[in-house]
Amino acid sequence: MPAVPLSHNDPITKISKIGAKRAELYKKLGVVTVGDLLELFPRSYIDYTTPTAIKDAVPDEMNVLLVTVTRKLMPARIRKGMTVYKLVVTDGESDMTVVIYNSQYMFDRMSVGEDYRLYGKITFSGRKAEMSSPLILKGDSDELIQPVYPLTEGLSQAMLRLSVREALERMSDISDTLPQDIKQQNGLCASRYAYENIHFPKDNHALEIARERLIFEELFMLTLGMQLIKRRSRKQNGYALKYASLRPYLDSLPFELTSAQLRSINECISDMKSGCPMNRLLQGDVGSGKTAVAAACAYVLSQNGLQTALMAPTEILANQHYKTLCGFLNPLGVSVCLLTGSLPQKDKESIRNEIESGRFMVAVGTHALFQDSVSFRKLGLVITDEQHRFGVNQRARLAGKGSNPHRLIMSATPIPRTLALMVFGDLDISLIDELPKGRMTIKTYGISGKRRESMFGFVRKELDSGRQAYIVCPAIENSESDLRAVKKYAEQVSESYLKGYKVGLLHGKMSAAEKDGIMSRFESGEIQALCATTVVEVGVDVPNATVMVIENAERFGLSQLHQLRGRVGRGKWQSYCVLVSDSMSDECRHRMEIMAKESSGFRISEEDLRLRGPGEFFGSRQHGLPKMKLADMATDIAVLQKAQLSAERLVKSDPTLSKPEHRFLLQGVMELFDKGNDL
Repeated sequence: MPAVPLSHNDPITKISKIGAKRAELYKKLGVVTVGDLLELFPRSYIDYTTPTAIKDAVPDEMNVLLVTVTRKLMPARIRKGMTVYKLVVTDGESDMTVVIYNSQYMFDRMSVGEDYRLYGKITFSGRKAEMSSPLILKGDSDELIQPVYPLTEGLSQAMLRLSVREALERMSDISDTLPQDIKQQNGLCASRYAYENIHFPKDNHALEIARERLIFEELFMLTLGMQLIKRRSRKQNGYALKYASLRPYLDSLPFELTSAQLRSINECISDMKSGCPMNRLLQGDVGSGKTAVAAACAYVLSQNGLQTALMAPTEILANQHYKTLCGFLNPLGVSVCLLTGSLPQKDKESIRNEIESGRFMVAVGTHALFQDSVSFRKLGLVITDEQHRFGVNQRARLAGKGSNPHRLIMSATPIPRTLALMVFGDLDISLIDELPKGRMTIKTYGISGKRRESMFGFVRKELDSGRQAYIVCPAIENSESDLRAVKKYAEQVSESYLKGYKVGLLHGKMSAAEKDGIMSRFESGEIQALCATTVVEVGVDVPNATVMVIENAERFGLSQLHQLRGRVGRGKWQSYCVLVSDSMSDECRHRMEIMAKESSGFRISEEDLRLRGPGEFFGSRQHGLPKMKLADMATDIAVLQKAQLSAERLVKSDPTLSKPEHRFLLQGVMELFDKGNDL
C-alpha cells in the first residue's frame, strides 16, 4: 500500500515511528510540522569522499579511512555490562585495529573481506594504529556526504536522517516560493532539488547549489519584508513642513557645519516636507556631530509649531543631549526640557504639564518619555539615539503619542552599509562620513601589562597638564582572575599608580543619581581620572579628557574599542588611547594593529564583521529581525546584495505582491514576520 502523501503543514506525527512522546522531543528543536522538519537544516556534514591513508592520518583528530576488514577477534567482556569487540582492517599499506564498545549489532554488520569507510579519531602506539568507536559507512555507499543535525536527548542522528528522508519522499509537492524570473536572474536551482541536496547531497557541488538557493531565499524574503514595511510607512500621512528656513540656526552656531552634516539636514528636511512620515537613520562616527543635525531638525519643527521628542537609553546620555540641545536651541527661543525617571515627582508633573501645553517644544528623556502620563500637544518628530538599545514596543509607544510623527534614529555604532540596509531596511540612511574641522586623530597604542607602570607615568603627565583620563575595565567584581575588575582596580589605581590624584569610579550597578553625581564631578574637573566599565561607551562628552586606557582589550570587539576611544579627542588637545592586553594570540596582535592604524569607524566595523561575525551588530535578535536558519551575515554578504537588488526590483513592479505568481512570496513573508504583525 503506497504511503499517504505529506504536506508542509502536516503534524510531525504523520511520519512513521514518531508518536506523541517523540514529537515532544522534536518540539524542543522547534519542529512541530513536516515543514519544520525539512527546515531543520544540518549544522555540519561528514564528508567520506576523500579518505586518508592510515599512515597519513592525524593523531587525535577526526579522520576518514577507506579500509577492508581482514579478521574479527573474539569479543571480550571486560566488566559487567561492558563488552569490547575488535576487528583488524587494512588500507592495503597499513593495518589498524578498530574497537567497538557494547555494540554487537555494529560488530555483526561488518564482514571479513568487505570495504568500509570509517570516521573517527586514530591513535598510534609505536607502529600500532587504533580507532575507537568510529562512525561506519559501507565502502560502496552512494551517500558519501552525511548530514549532522542538532539533537536533543532521546533523538539520534539515525532517527533524524530516517525521518527527513521519509518526509522528502512523501512530500507530494515542495512548492517553489521564488518566481521563475528571479531564479533565472540569480542562477538558482528548484526548491525540491535544494531541499534534497541540503539534507542528502549527491556531492559537494550539489550541496553548494542547494545552500546558495536556500540562503538566497532566506535573505530575499527578509529584505522583501523590509521593503514592504518601508512602502507601507510611505503611504501614511505625516506632518508636511511649510517653513524650512535654516538660516537663523546656522547663523547662531559658533562653528561651521561639515558638508556631510548639511547634506544630512537637507535629506531630513526634504523627507519632512514630502507629506509622508520621515523614517531615517542618521549614522555617524563618534564625534561626527549627529546632535547638531538633530537640533537643526528640531528647530525647523518648532518653526512649524510642532514638538520634538528625543529619547536616549541612559540618564547620562539624556543629560548630555539636554545640555547640548539647550546650547543650540535656547538662544533661538526654542524651549527644551529634560524628563527622566530620577527626577522628583513634583518636577515630573510640572514638566509633563508644560509638554502637554506646548510650552516645551523639545522634550529630552529616557523611557520616562513614553509613559502613559506623558502627552504632547503636537508631536511632529521622534528622535531615538542608539535605537537598538530600546525595544520595538518602546519606540512604537513614543511614536504613538503623535499622529504619524517623523522619525529620526541616530546611531554612532558603525555598521557596514550592507548590514545597515538589513538591520534598518525599512529606513532611509543618512551618513555623516567626515569629522568636524580641526578634530585631531587619536593616537592609539597596544601594550602588554608589563608596561602598565610606564603607561601610568604618561597618564600622570597628562593629568599634571590639567587634562583628564578614562580607565575602562570589562568587569565590576573580581569574577574572573584575568579580568581587571573595576572596583578593585579603582582602589589599586588611587592607592598606587595615581596616588595623590582624584580618582572616581563609575559602573552600571550604581543608581542613576550616583552615576550623574560622578559624571558631574568628572565633567567639572574635580575627578581627574575615571575608572569605569563600558557605561561610558556612548554619549559621554568631556572635551578635557585626553587619555583612554582600556584594560583587557582583547575582551572587546573592534567596534566597541572604537566607541570607547571616541570618548576622548573631543577638545583642542592631542588625545591618546592605550589598549592593554596580555594575550599573545596572533588575532589579538592583529586587532591591536588595526586599532593603531585605522581611525574610521566604518572601516573598523567591516574588519570587525570579518573577524567576529554579525553578532557584534545584531546581538540576541536585539533588532527584532526574524532569526536566520542558514544565512550568515558575515560570509553571505554577496548573496545578501543580490537578494536586496532582486527584492527592490520586485517591489517596484508589484508593490503589494498581488500578482498570482507572487502569492507564495506574500504568504512566506507574512509567516516570516510573525504572521504578518509587522506588515
